[in-house]
Amino acid sequence: MTGDDEGFIHLLAARAEGTPARNFARFNGAPVSFAGLARTAHSFARGLRDLGVARGDRVAVMLRNRPETLAVLFGLARAGAVWVPVNVQLRGEGLSYILEHSEPRLVIADGGLAATVRGSGADLRDRPLLTLGEPAAPLRLEPLLERGAGFAEPLPRADDAFAIMYTSGTTGKPKGVIVTHRMLRFAGEAAALVSAAKTGDVLLMWEPLYHIGGAQLLVLPLIREAMLAMIDRFSASRFWQQAREYGATHIHYLGGILQILLKQPPSPLDRKHGVRIAWGGGCPKDVWRPFMERFGVEIRECYGMTEACSITTYNDTGVVGAVGRPVPWFTVELRQADGRAARVGERGEIVVRTSRPGALFPGYFRNPEASAAALKEGALYTGDLGALDREGNLVFLGRLGDNVRTKGENVTAWEVEHVAAAHPAVEDCAMIGVAAQLGEEDIMLFLKLKPGRRIDFAELSAWLGERLAPYQNPRYLALVDDFERTASQRIMKHRLPRDTHGCWDRLAREN
Repeated sequence: MTGDDEGFIHLLAARAEGTPARNFARFNGAPVSFAGLARTAHSFARGLRDLGVARGDRVAVMLRNRPETLAVLFGLARAGAVWVPVNVQLRGEGLSYILEHSEPRLVIADGGLAATVRGSGADLRDRPLLTLGEPAAPLRLEPLLERGAGFAEPLPRADDAFAIMYTSGTTGKPKGVIVTHRMLRFAGEAAALVSAAKTGDVLLMWEPLYHIGGAQLLVLPLIREAMLAMIDRFSASRFWQQAREYGATHIHYLGGILQILLKQPPSPLDRKHGVRIAWGGGCPKDVWRPFMERFGVEIRECYGMTEACSITTYNDTGVVGAVGRPVPWFTVELRQADGRAARVGERGEIVVRTSRPGALFPGYFRNPEASAAALKEGALYTGDLGALDREGNLVFLGRLGDNVRTKGENVTAWEVEHVAAAHPAVEDCAMIGVAAQLGEEDIMLFLKLKPGRRIDFAELSAWLGERLAPYQNPRYLALVDDFERTASQRIMKHRLPRDTHGCWDRLAREN
């Protein structure tokens, strides 16, 4: 990648001209060719101009994954408009905040979500609502995709904004990460490195495009002779059948996906799916080998964040528990709170630097304070905790803020959750800190059980006590039917109750 060619949108036209019949993707089995995608994308770009959307204008998009969504995103990129992805699960205040903070010129939504958008409380005056799949709507998306109009304006520049991607918001209000065309190209190149995708490979894709984990895959078929096999949503019970049906060679994982798959009942499909590689972020050390051995796939773990083009490091050497070494355009160092560099094996904040201008995000949209806190001295201070081994492999240890100060010790959620999740009755879990009677905090652990399983809290606490330090063993235990999750399947901990009334209390039993 050199010069102005570090963007990605010009590659779609090149593919459509060079291999028009080749498929960019299949969606639930239906083909999406390069020629067809380019035609609908250009038609939509022309339609944006007709609606008064100029270069640099923001467009909020609340669409589920479908072929039309691909055309919308590539059309926005071609027109130089700025995509504001909106999680389709958002409602009320959370949705209103993004719609008002980003001030889009246009809002696009699935027909079934139009009422949700209108009822969010956001001020949508002078912001048209364009809907998909709603025949009686006054302004419909379908005609803009089907008119077949060409688009011949100059391409956007590599460092123009492509998207404003609001962080998942597991704590506090979400921040809008400005993602440039160049950054998404870097994200796609990094995805190609992590996945080791080659000619003829098929990547099963369940991730929503409104998350960077899905968006980065928009670039992959443009730079490799590989194809996306897109499905509606993640389904643990149908996952391997879908992988086999669509000829997938690769699967991508985020959050607790591997754990969920591993906890499914054994099936003949466990080894009859054709998948060679599982790549992504969030594979616990104790899940790594059991997953490889049961399903016969190679784990290729990576680490990153939207602010640094999605992927910063990747593990291509098989070191269990590590997220690997940096991609060629990044370097990683660890910093202590006093600013000194961490030694080998010592914990510190992950700090990312780049040798390529434009590989780090330019800042958060309309949030100079947060931008200044994250971008210092030309580096990205991630707010993540890690350690480096002697070979330079990074081990991810969780968010700096995702910990509890208890009994004079710092306990990270990762330390507790990966142990609790190994219990045979536990499907998923989440640790938070709650107010203690004598200062600092106590640990509270929420548990989602496997279907049909029951648990005795006292026995579980004793089980945890054999595997955790005394100060790490949660004081409070509580059950949940399910967790609210972000687009990347991370648990939204800020939605968990802090009230301990009615929870199982270990200290009450010990006293």
